[in-house]
Amino acid sequence: MALLGKAEKIKSYLLDILFPPRCIGCKRLGEWLCDDCLDEIERLEPPLCSLCGRPLPGLSLRICPLCQSSPLKIDGIRSIAYYDGIMREAIHRFKYSGLVELSIPFGAMMSSYLMENPLPADAIVPVPLHEERLKERGYNQAALLAHELGRKTGLPVVKKPLVRIRDTPPQVGLSADERKENMKGAFICIGEGLAGRRVLLVDDVVTTGATLEACSLALKDAKAISVWALTLARAR
Repeated sequence: MALLGKAEKIKSYLLDILFPPRCIGCKRLGEWLCDDCLDEIERLEPPLCSLCGRPLPGLSLRICPLCQSSPLKIDGIRSIAYYDGIMREAIHRFKYSGLVELSIPFGAMMSSYLMENPLPADAIVPVPLHEERLKERGYNQAALLAHELGRKTGLPVVKKPLVRIRDTPPQVGLSADERKENMKGAFICIGEGLAGRRVLLVDDVVTTGATLEACSLALKDAKAISVWALTLARAR
């Protein structure tokens, strides 16, 4: 394992020499996301729905109209930024183009958010990919984010118990209710390793919260006492 780690470091070093990092936002050489472009990413600011984390139109509400009519079965969801502009491009490169190095600045963003906005957590669990999707992509972006977040916060990362047993059709174009139906029974939690623990789910993007809710239901069935979710971004 030590040799493998050293080989990976050498490979990364050589790649940086041959193909040096260039900021996704401003295209300057040096890093994949420079400080100036990180500052340009639009963060979600209060007031937010206490359940799903959507921005609220005013201070008079605690829960958004959607959660009042159809509340998600999860203790809460929080996201750092809107899924557009530089953030959208960076996540797309991270998720679909193999730019796994972005897990480092993304992990730093997540840990900084948790320091300023603590969430109850004894363990970090990444949203899993189905086995076929994982083979196709070669990595799970949520697992990379969870690893970086755990490394920076000291929280243990638990990957194995939560399993995606159904490769669901794409959620694009589906309504909120259709997304919930699409995700029903997509996940199971194996074993009792998370019983009595407060779980922090980690994923890259949330739209309606249907995937996170399905994960939460599986984790609660396995006796997790609470399930919160943290994502990099939220669709507007």
